[in-house]
Amino acid sequence: MLWVKALHIVFVTAWFAGLFYLPRIFVNLALESDPRARGRLLVMARKLYRFMTLLAVPALAFGLWLWLGYGIGAATGWMHAKLAIVVLLLGYHHACGRLLARFERGAPARSHVWFRWFNEAPVLLLLAAVLLVVVKPF
Repeated sequence: MLWVKALHIVFVTAWFAGLFYLPRIFVNLALESDPRARGRLLVMARKLYRFMTLLAVPALAFGLWLWLGYGIGAATGWMHAKLAIVVLLLGYHHACGRLLARFERGAPARSHVWFRWFNEAPVLLLLAAVLLVVVKPF
C-alpha cells in the first residue's frame, strides 16, 4: 500500500505542476501580440496540456486503488469532500483544455487579469485536499 500511496503523491504533484503552469502561459498569451511569440507559447501550452493529462490518469488510478482497493477513507465525510475536490479539479483541467482550444482558434480570450485569478483556483483546491487528507475533519 505504501508504494501505491507514494506513486499517487508523485503523480498528483506532477499533475498539479501542470495545473499551476498552464494558466501562467495563458496570462502570457493574453498579453502577447507578436505572432511568433504567440505561436511558441501555443506550442508550449499544447505540449503541457497533453503531458499533464497523461499525468492525471495515473494520479486518479492510484487514488482509486487506495480508496477502493485498500478502503482508505471508505464511508467517511472527509473522503466524500476530497472526491468533490477531485471532480472540481477535473473540471478545471477540462476548462484549461477549452481555453487552450480558444487560444488556438484565435478566438477572443479573457484578460490577463482574469487568467491571473483563474490560476489561483488549483492552489485553493490543493490546500483544501491536503487539509482534508491530513486533518480528516469529519
